[in-house]
Amino acid sequence: MNDSPFHPDNHDAYLRWRDAKLADYPAKLEQLVVEIQDPRHPSAAEVAAVRERCRKANMAIYATPCGTDPDKAIPREVGRALGLERLDSHLMTDGDGLSALTVAENDDNRGKGDYIPYTNKPIRWHTDGYYNTPDHWILGLLLHCVQSAPDGGENQLLDQEIAYIALRESNPGHIRALMQPDAMTVPARMDENVMARPDQSGPVFAVLPGSGSLHMRYTARTRSIAWKDDPAVKAAVAALEDILASPSPYVFRGKLEPGMGLICNNVLHDRAGFTDCDGRKRLIYRARYYDRIAGTGLNGE
Repeated sequence: MNDSPFHPDNHDAYLRWRDAKLADYPAKLEQLVVEIQDPRHPSAAEVAAVRERCRKANMAIYATPCGTDPDKAIPREVGRALGLERLDSHLMTDGDGLSALTVAENDDNRGKGDYIPYTNKPIRWHTDGYYNTPDHWILGLLLHCVQSAPDGGENQLLDQEIAYIALRESNPGHIRALMQPDAMTVPARMDENVMARPDQSGPVFAVLPGSGSLHMRYTARTRSIAWKDDPAVKAAVAALEDILASPSPYVFRGKLEPGMGLICNNVLHDRAGFTDCDGRKRLIYRARYYDRIAGTGLNGE
């Protein structure tokens, strides 16, 4: 890790990496879009175009002619073509590792309505799976739109490496604080007086072994989150909140429409609130992976 440009004391390597990162960085969302004609069998050129964008910005938007086709093979095969294989299956997935993000019905027997992704409420800045243990960190994320809401549901997207740069340029000490292994704790979750998940502590920023890439776990939620009682951590969190609340040319804003998807190395994102109507209920398939997009690591992995 000490050789990594992400180590706060490795100044020269950081400067070289930063300058390369920011050179020709996409200036608008449209530059991230790749047309995929048959998402069940993406061509080599289409896969290369997606990978190129993810190598630069950790994310890409794909657009297909599939419209409102609900076939889950569409996002699954796009992910597989980019090296995303190890799905994070949890209680809210449908037995195949994919979650159907839509407003939960009142009679849902899994209590989905208790979780904000299954409501129409806005969701603040976060990376997915910030409560997972280190051996199950969410490194890749795919969101595929089957149906968009008629009103609302837009996303903001920010490359976690850009957030890292902004924070480090403000004060390298912020990076040191947020790399502490107990910087952020998700308290235990209790289900009917039974511990469903213990306390989960971890860093905000970490360097992944193997790829040497930067991983980020973060949520702007103020409930169910405990920050380390440390002045340096509190200052770093406040600085990060200011960055996320400030206008930036690096924040992309857009709305997935039917047949479109976001594929990324678990970038920072939020979601605006939305309103459904009769005959048009928002439906997004979400796939979380223990893999990064192949070929996008710092060392080429």
